[in-house]
Amino acid sequence: MNYRVPQPVPQVILDDVRGAQKMLSGVSRVTAIEGSRHLSSLTGSPVHFKCENLQRTGSFKLRGAYVRIAGLRPEQRAAGVVAASAGNHAQGVALASSLLGVRSTVFMPVGAPLPKVAATQEYGAEVRMHGQVVDETLAAAQEYADRTGAVFIHPFDHHDIIAGQGTVGLEILEQCPEVRTILVGIGGGGLAAGIAVAVKALRPDVRVVGVQAAGAAAYPPSLKVGHPVSIDDPQTMADGIKVGRPGDIPFKIIGELLDDVRTVSEDALSSALLLCLERAKMVVEPAGCSPVAALLSEPELYGGGPVVAVLSGGNVDPLLLQRILRHGMAAAGRYLSLRLRVADRPGALAGLLAVLSVVDANVLDVSHVRTDPRLGLTEVEVELHLETKGPEHCAEVARSLHGAGYKVTG
Repeated sequence: MNYRVPQPVPQVILDDVRGAQKMLSGVSRVTAIEGSRHLSSLTGSPVHFKCENLQRTGSFKLRGAYVRIAGLRPEQRAAGVVAASAGNHAQGVALASSLLGVRSTVFMPVGAPLPKVAATQEYGAEVRMHGQVVDETLAAAQEYADRTGAVFIHPFDHHDIIAGQGTVGLEILEQCPEVRTILVGIGGGGLAAGIAVAVKALRPDVRVVGVQAAGAAAYPPSLKVGHPVSIDDPQTMADGIKVGRPGDIPFKIIGELLDDVRTVSEDALSSALLLCLERAKMVVEPAGCSPVAALLSEPELYGGGPVVAVLSGGNVDPLLLQRILRHGMAAAGRYLSLRLRVADRPGALAGLLAVLSVVDANVLDVSHVRTDPRLGLTEVEVELHLETKGPEHCAEVARSLHGAGYKVTG
């Protein structure tokens, strides 16, 4: 997504974040900080979650949206506001507008998940479906703003948005004063920039580390050349951080204040989501899991003291959640798919299942293929989907099949 704002780039300072915190009193929740025993054991340092997935509207986005809209002049409020989003920003703008008595219109892609569309409408926004991708949706929202005079509410590239998101950083310092490292996901960069402004002004000794999905990591190349650059066709399951170009204002702040930007794989994101569900009993969307994915991928980097991982949101479509969980189980060695050939005779499948029973592999699904021209006249290919207990159990299943004379073909 190519979001741009006019130059020069304004600065955001601690007083702006403190002002936003006063403005948000009684509006946004001071979300909880919860410990993670598993990740603490893995890193050798206490690990805590900052649970913005439990914020109103299910993400941190309400903070910045409310501060931005509350700062509008009376004539701007009268004209209404407009936004473009596939989910979290849409809901934040819708609720903030309703709380402030401002009319809001939100453009969403045609394929946006129905639960997110319904939630945005229930928060009071008029939803208009346009475009297949967010870039097309954004263009429609900007055209609407030009035509009607409505104020376009940018998802991350505005002084007030960043100040509002920075209140997360103030809360972390108040709730966990011993913190040494803060991990936060980066898309356009508004949340990471806001946290960095607040934290570095008060505690310059605290490391602030951003996390991007490897398939949508625009910040590393941008930081390398010293200015925002676009990446073509960003790809990741973490739609909340799937942004093709850094915001101008966040980029300047992140370039000056962030200690590091790490990238994580899709496997790591899905494993992190599974961990949050199983161990923390929390529903967290893939973008919100990115700091957890960083801890799982490189735990040795975070052993220098207490770590706070910002779980930025919990709005995940149930159908996507189902796919991610299966992917996460496979990445964690909890789900094994394989194909092998057996003799096409009565009892052959029962013999195969007996081998799996001995090693306690639970069969979730089984199918036969008899028409593949690569098969011999007396062969059948069996595809199995198994529930396993981890990588060591997967290896045990493979050894048992090999020992029983079965040849795995895929």
